[in-house]
This record gives sequence, C-alpha cells and structure tokens, in this order.
Amino acid sequence: MAKPLACVAKPGSSVENLTGKWRGRKPIVDGGKCVKCGVCQNFCPEGVMGAVGKIPEIDFDYCKGCGLCAATCPVKCIRMVEEKTL
Repeated sequence: MAKPLACVAKPGSSVENLTGKWRGRKPIVDGGKCVKCGVCQNFCPEGVMGAVGKIPEIDFDYCKGCGLCAATCPVKCIRMVEEKTL
C-alpha cells in the first residue's frame, strides 16, 4: 500500500488552520483604481476580502492566492505578485 502524499496535522476548517502559507502569489489592491463594487468579495472562495463599499482588505492569514479576485475585477485594480519567501 502506498503512503499518503500529504496529511493534515490537525483536521478542521480554515478558521482553525491558517492556510495563507500555501500561497505562491498574493493579491495587491490598487486603492486608487478600486470602484468598491464588491465583485472580488463575491468571487473569493475563502471569503477573505473586505466588505462591499470599501477598498478591499485581504486577510493574508487565510488567502490562498488563487487569483479569482484579480481575474474577476472589472477595473483590474488587483494584481497578483509573487510571494516573497523567507
């Protein structure tokens, strides 16, 4: 029998497990271009974008860097940048 490729040290939801360390790229918001429409928030699968009506703030403890926010932004104010490694 093959060994599992990966295992979760502690099962639970992403609220219990900081998942931001999985990220290779992270979203950066240009607040000067943002029209505060909330599209990025609606498409974020992790719900880490700020509230509609404000320039989005991102909770990087849980953002996985999928890029859906940048891909769906109608004014292209979100860009994905390489995550700096420590």
